[in-house]
Amino acid sequence: MKKLLRLYFRTSLILRILAGFLAGSLIGIAFWSRSRSGEATISPSVIPFILPFGQVFVHMLKMIVVPIIFFSLVGGASSLPIKRFGHIGLKTIAWYLATSVLAAILGTGLALALDPGAGADLDAWRKLADLKMTEAGEVARGATEQGALSQIVLNLFRNPFEALATGNFLPIIVFAILFGLAIRVLIEAGQQDQIKRLEGLIDLLEACRDAIFKLVDWILEYSPIGVLALSIVNFGLYGPSIVGPYVSVTLGIILGIATMVFVVYPLLLWVVTRQNPFAVLKCMREPMIMAFITRSSAATLPVSIRTAEQELKIHNELASFSLPLGATINMDGVCVHLPMFAVLAANLFDVTLTLGMLVVLVITTVLSSIGAGGVPGGSLMLLFIILESMGLNAEQVAVIVALALGINPILDMFETMNNVTGDLVCSYAVAARENLVGGRLSGPASG
Repeated sequence: MKKLLRLYFRTSLILRILAGFLAGSLIGIAFWSRSRSGEATISPSVIPFILPFGQVFVHMLKMIVVPIIFFSLVGGASSLPIKRFGHIGLKTIAWYLATSVLAAILGTGLALALDPGAGADLDAWRKLADLKMTEAGEVARGATEQGALSQIVLNLFRNPFEALATGNFLPIIVFAILFGLAIRVLIEAGQQDQIKRLEGLIDLLEACRDAIFKLVDWILEYSPIGVLALSIVNFGLYGPSIVGPYVSVTLGIILGIATMVFVVYPLLLWVVTRQNPFAVLKCMREPMIMAFITRSSAATLPVSIRTAEQELKIHNELASFSLPLGATINMDGVCVHLPMFAVLAANLFDVTLTLGMLVVLVITTVLSSIGAGGVPGGSLMLLFIILESMGLNAEQVAVIVALALGINPILDMFETMNNVTGDLVCSYAVAARENLVGGRLSGPASG
């Protein structure tokens, strides 16, 4: 037994995670296959006992997300001179917006090419939607509570202690950046005694962050078990969601995400860094796998920051700023996802998409994706914004959201992986341009 444990811990974490994913996928598919064929299945009785092992893993990651965001952003904002912070911050946000626009254009182009729902029988789709109408109503209530653009802006400046307690990421990010900038301003303008106190505060915050990262290491040792449990549940419950009328939508979104990850991002990396982009992407494989399994860019954030600093060699002052920000506002996978359902809605309800409407669709998709949030299924609430901007009524919107719910668990895995990859690619591109990469990559040599 001890030999097996030693072998287990000596094996690469990536291999352990992949083994857990593959084993869980096969077990889940076996459950799904038996239920499809009408045979007796143990899924309903076993899955409730398996699910907590996966939920514990996700909850452990989420447990440390808020402290990591706060300590990392304060440290990052306070470590750079004010002028340099503004320059790097604007460049990071510009990169995020640029990749989101590219993703939205790609998603819209693929949706028009595949034309999902064209010539479909609306009654048949309604029958599919009826299965998820109750959940669609719950999503609608959540979208209403989220509110309009003015409410989102107001929510940026909420009580920081309330935001910390509830895990509301945007107010935490705003407060942490402002707090860090205030420390930096005082350091640059202060007297020697004041500077010593503030530098002591920064040291304390960095010590807290280091302790949190040690927790990350412990949680990652549990990750193969969590991945195994989550894979069994995902494939055991949602396997049937990718068959039948959903094929064109599903394949279109997955194709768009694959194009972003394996074509668009490598081209951008090569243009900016003149390095082998696939060597860079290989260093990102651990957070990519984690995002795929957990379906949460926020829960993956600890792994992303660890990878950025240890594998990609990005300086802490950039990684601790750009990645928490990206996990909240950079949602390239969402930008690929939403246009596909917009075109599906247009075909089902005979809405003619003019060039002007397509431009508005791209802009609305990019702007609304900023508020998606790094949680599983966060893009569903944005469908209400997108579809209502096309002039659909509440009943029509509910039908599309209900259809989206049917395949969302599968699509969310690919979408979140795209989001996390985009965060790391943009951070590395900015780091390379600003000379904030500290050495050779931990992966293969770049060329």
